[in-house]
Amino acid sequence: MKLYYSPGACSLASHIVLAEAGAHYEIEKADIRAKKTESGGDFTAISPRGAVPVLVLADGEVLTEGVAIMQFVMDSVMPGALPAAGTLQRARLQEALNFVSTEVHKTYSPFFRGLEGAAKEAQVALLNSRLALVEARLGDGRSYLLGEEFTPADAYLFTVTNWSKGVGHDLSGFPKLEAFRARVAARPAVQAAMKAEGLI
Repeated sequence: MKLYYSPGACSLASHIVLAEAGAHYEIEKADIRAKKTESGGDFTAISPRGAVPVLVLADGEVLTEGVAIMQFVMDSVMPGALPAAGTLQRARLQEALNFVSTEVHKTYSPFFRGLEGAAKEAQVALLNSRLALVEARLGDGRSYLLGEEFTPADAYLFTVTNWSKGVGHDLSGFPKLEAFRARVAARPAVQAAMKAEGLI
């Protein structure tokens, strides 16, 4: 398998999951603005949308969308590690992944377009309202979003909340989330993925 990524982008979550699963994989950086791969290839020939993450399988099949990639990796490399399809726990995983994707990830996105003034204040308020829901979820003392087991949803939440620093967003009002982030950051697979992307 080969993962195309952009350092620190949402593709980091897929990279973390590949490392957590102990998968055999390669990585290649993609410049998502220039639409070129690190080796000089046309990234849109691999992924017409020109977005990361992209996972190319051994047979040449191309899989996009982090939520799909992360579950595929875990199900194929570590069968049974995730809750079984059709169970409430699998639905809870889907719930968490979709919440991070649609309510947290997408709430960070406007910051990268240079928000200022009242528009930025409104976006900060919206992001804080989303993160308050995460803070409440973690308020029962659980280590991760679904309990005591680390899942792809945790890799995804860690990845997108990393962006707070870069956009000037203060996470100090969310102590449970900050403790969660420290736990995730300390995991060996997370350290390995971040080092490979030049983030630490």
